[in-house]
Amino acid sequence: MTILITGATGNVGRQVVQHLTQRGATVRALVRNAATANLPEGVDVVQGDLLDVDALRQAFHGVSTLFLLNAVVAEEFTQALIALNVAREAGVKRVVYLSVIHSDRYVNVPHFAGKFGVERMIEQLGFSATILRPAYFMDNDLTIKDVIEGYGVYPMPIGSKGLAMIDTRDIAEIAALELLRREQAPDDSTLTRINLVGPEALTGSQLAALWSEALNRPIAYGGDDTAAFEQNLRQFMPAWMAYDMRQMAERFISDGMLPAAGDVERLMQLLGRPLRAYRAFAAERAATR
Repeated sequence: MTILITGATGNVGRQVVQHLTQRGATVRALVRNAATANLPEGVDVVQGDLLDVDALRQAFHGVSTLFLLNAVVAEEFTQALIALNVAREAGVKRVVYLSVIHSDRYVNVPHFAGKFGVERMIEQLGFSATILRPAYFMDNDLTIKDVIEGYGVYPMPIGSKGLAMIDTRDIAEIAALELLRREQAPDDSTLTRINLVGPEALTGSQLAALWSEALNRPIAYGGDDTAAFEQNLRQFMPAWMAYDMRQMAERFISDGMLPAAGDVERLMQLLGRPLRAYRAFAAERAATR
């Protein structure tokens, strides 16, 4: 039986592949460029993307379980729907989908709403599925590390409600464990949703304090100006994506990104260890200067 991984060369997907191969699973990876994929020995690599129907048909041949991971791109929703339709045609019964926490609540945030639409398709088509709903990735803050160190400011408009940030290493390991569980589950087993969260919910000021501790010098919180945040993002991403990120930040500020009761305990039981904390993440990254 074969597990197909999409997004296999990204930060999460690559780690999922590694966890699965280390546990003896048969893994196939859909990649844009097979020559540069650099995946573990024994992984069956298929070149293509999620809009390439012919490549998808080839990739899904003989597959029993799909790990569906879509990047935030303009065609994200279309990519996911095409992949799920082709998977269904190929007889794939089991799916693990990487969605996002509060996808059903952040209805005005384009990539959240799109992921909730994919969740609904998975449910209505009757896949034996697990929907993983991660909170904000700690690793996203690697993109602002130079700002933190160079200007002494934590610039993400997080607000004061709190975000239960999670390390991508925890996301990938949980995803691999769930893929293996799905692989062994009956085809008609119940759909489940799992919130993927870190061990604590942190505010903007608390995150600045953690960076102050890690760098051993004062780091200030940059505040909640989402308009300025959007304009800064437009320097290195498309305008539509910067606007999407602004809408997300505004929901951070108004709602936060908080776990439900029992989420942390459930994940710790699944992993058999504590979740990685942001303090440790910041300390590790500070040590790489």
